[in-house]
Amino acid sequence: MQIQDLPYPDPGVPDARSGPRFLWWLFRNQLGGQLKSLAWGLLHFASVAALPFCVGVAVQAVVDRSGTGLALAGGLLALACAGNAVGDTFLHRTAITNWITAAARVQQLLARKAAHLGSALTRRVAAGEVVAVSTGDVEKIGWFVEALSRFTAALVTIVLVCAGLLVYQPALGVVVAVGLPALALAVLPLLPRATRRADTQREKAGRATELASDTVAGLRVLRGIGGEELFLDRYRSASQEVRHAAVRSARMWSLISAIQVLLPGLLLIAVVWYGVRLAREGRITVGELVTVYSSVMVLTYPLRHFEEIAMAYSFSRPSAKRAAGVLSLQRPTDTAGSRAADVPSGDLYDPQTGLLAPVGRLTAVVCGDPDAAGLLAERLGGHPSQEGTSVLLGGVPLDELPLDSARTAVLVQDKDPVLLSGTLRDLLDVPASGAVQPDQALAAAQCDDVLAALVQGSLDATDPMDARITERGRSLSGGQRQRLALARSLITDPEALVLDEPTSAVDSHTEARIAQGVRELREGRTTVVFTSSPLLLDRADRVVFLHDGEAVAVGTHRELVRTEPRYRAVVTRETDDEAAPNGSVALNDVLHELEEIEEKA
Repeated sequence: MQIQDLPYPDPGVPDARSGPRFLWWLFRNQLGGQLKSLAWGLLHFASVAALPFCVGVAVQAVVDRSGTGLALAGGLLALACAGNAVGDTFLHRTAITNWITAAARVQQLLARKAAHLGSALTRRVAAGEVVAVSTGDVEKIGWFVEALSRFTAALVTIVLVCAGLLVYQPALGVVVAVGLPALALAVLPLLPRATRRADTQREKAGRATELASDTVAGLRVLRGIGGEELFLDRYRSASQEVRHAAVRSARMWSLISAIQVLLPGLLLIAVVWYGVRLAREGRITVGELVTVYSSVMVLTYPLRHFEEIAMAYSFSRPSAKRAAGVLSLQRPTDTAGSRAADVPSGDLYDPQTGLLAPVGRLTAVVCGDPDAAGLLAERLGGHPSQEGTSVLLGGVPLDELPLDSARTAVLVQDKDPVLLSGTLRDLLDVPASGAVQPDQALAAAQCDDVLAALVQGSLDATDPMDARITERGRSLSGGQRQRLALARSLITDPEALVLDEPTSAVDSHTEARIAQGVRELREGRTTVVFTSSPLLLDRADRVVFLHDGEAVAVGTHRELVRTEPRYRAVVTRETDDEAAPNGSVALNDVLHELEEIEEKA
């Protein structure tokens, strides 16, 4: 896999049982790129390790006054430099490729899991944690996967050089062969503490990211209640904790780096001291001493990769653990799509509550518990966040359909839909049947003033479709965002559309026009609206009242207001004390208000 070939056609099925297993799975799935990196790394490190030998041959040739030896040394030196240049260049290319492709694979896996779980993801993992995993953590994971092949090449080079020195000059070779492993293992006792400090830093950074994300998302509300300073103080405190943890982690890694510099220096001193004694005794030549000394000095370069792989693993292990935790999440009712990928049609029925939405009709659902309504809306879409009996569409269990087919058949608009940044044209460019045009959907959702506001707020756009929407539509009011989201849902024109409180943030007159527009545009299509608004309820073909998780009454809005006290209490916001003496008064008020709004609309 090359960078230009990204994204992966299929990122695969990860081994998410633990962080190390996930890292090993990534490595195995990049085996071709890892072998290339290992080969170029061996060429690079071997060429670097060969330079001392070339220098030793040159020095000995000068001592022996041998022109042939000097020419041989020059040729070998040129060959080693060429190998070093070629190996280093392609090692860098393959290493970066491995890093980016590993990170891209993890990001694709996370994106696929987010799409697979839907809204259930943020109920089980904090949104800030998901953002942290998909940004900072994927880089650390890619770093370790990439560094592993370079470390292997460095390790093989060190072993070969030590073996070569034992053969080339046994007396000094023994010193080097014993000293180098001691250097590599000297920092091992410090690694657990460094890892713990790195874990602490990442944990505190994740909490700070979560707090920042939540603060930004609720900034408008915070400003309304004057709570900016309170949350700013909290973020300052969290940020300082991250800084202190980072300093503690950096101190430990600086100690490890210092040891990696100090111990090779001591080894060089020992080699020079012992080598000089051997040279004075005539047991080795000057060229051999220079070769061994230069080899030890050059080997400090591949030795640095021991520190890097330890650091990369220390940082990537907790990152891989968090990524594996997200990737191991499963849908409660996932059956991997045992049925064919067909889109069924027919009545939408929930056996758990007894809710029936006849095909081609506008059904309104009244539920006194907003949380229960939200869970039911998810279940109607075929991707519930809790286990339960499958919803049927035309007698077909949605849980047994492939996820794409279930979501094509039933579209659920959440109570708080999200608008992505970009132009309005981009926002409305969604998978759709083509039967509903954008202008029809915008008109049904009563978006005229929204379009005017977008053009007015844009510097260079005269066409509303080219006007830009800020992140999450923050420049728009709650009602404007709600209507744009409704228009987006209407454009898709699904077999069944489920809307959870689609007009809770608009005024009553606009709500009445939206109700009529949705009814006309969705004529002949199955539509379910969760609402307690009398205006929407009065436009529905049938109203289902849920109480304690069961459908207890079905009828038109006006019938239920007259005959069902519990329904009337939810719709009119009556208390128990008010319901008995004033029930008829409340009923008359509701009906009178409906008539007035109908006349004005």
